[in-house]
Amino acid sequence: MIEHHLDVIAQADWVIDLGPGGGAAGGNLIAEGSPADLIANPESVTGRMLKEQGYKL
Repeated sequence: MIEHHLDVIAQADWVIDLGPGGGAAGGNLIAEGSPADLIANPESVTGRMLKEQGYKL
């Protein structure tokens, strides 16, 4: 499933973060794992957004 809502992503068991952008600028594996794994990964834009919104490791 493709999801962009952080509340849904934060509750997921496993996330695959593709990027770094969309369309021709995307499609590369940036990070994968639990939401906490993404927060801990400095390459993950999704992890950065989760952290900025107050989600914890």
